[in-house]
Amino acid sequence: MNQPASSSAVNKSVRTIIYAGLVAGLLDAVAAMTMLIIRGGKDPAAVWRYVASGVFGKEALTGGTDMVAWGLAFHFFIALSFAAFFFLIYPQLHRYISRPVAIGLLYGILIWLVMNRIVLPLSKAPAQPFDPARAAIGMVIIMVMVGLPISLIVSRHYSGR
Repeated sequence: MNQPASSSAVNKSVRTIIYAGLVAGLLDAVAAMTMLIIRGGKDPAAVWRYVASGVFGKEALTGGTDMVAWGLAFHFFIALSFAAFFFLIYPQLHRYISRPVAIGLLYGILIWLVMNRIVLPLSKAPAQPFDPARAAIGMVIIMVMVGLPISLIVSRHYSGR
């Protein structure tokens, strides 16, 4: 049985958003755990307990598998949310900037700003001192590992490839 064209288009759009969010979430997850290890951390799961602390507070930092699972769930929810938002605004952005790489890198800066200047300060996660070098590294990671793949995947959807 054939689906109506509009239903097929919606399914393709949803698949694109999920794919973009999962790819960006996975790349960012690997980068976050790698940075923790480079900085001397021994437990990559600490990244996910920290993410969970945004909702559950400092107690999450000493939590077990449940806090790791919550942290991963929140992380991928955020990545999927940014992918969905980008999917919605891409046609407007593409009018002004025709290059998906440029749009993605700029979107990565926006994501970093939203997360670090709005989401984290409003969360229950323990505040960390501002370090310009860490901020710059974090911004580049978000630009390359989150903004760029979301843009490339979404632009491919809109170009019909």
